[in-house]
Amino acid sequence: MQTFSSVEEAFEWWLKNIYPAIPAETKEGRYRNAWRDYTFKKGISHKRMKEILSEFGDVHEKTIITFKLK
Repeated sequence: MQTFSSVEEAFEWWLKNIYPAIPAETKEGRYRNAWRDYTFKKGISHKRMKEILSEFGDVHEKTIITFKLK
């Protein structure tokens, strides 16, 4: 199990550790476009990153918001 502080961090880990092992014919299209969009900062949504991550494992995201009165 891997733990990350953001979806971007998890996706970056996926790009470095999982993406290279994907067969070339599988990389065509969806995964390659996501790699390009993230790597060249063309824009990739959290939703799209999470969809791709969830195809390879379970993804659980938890948001904590703290509010303190002044």
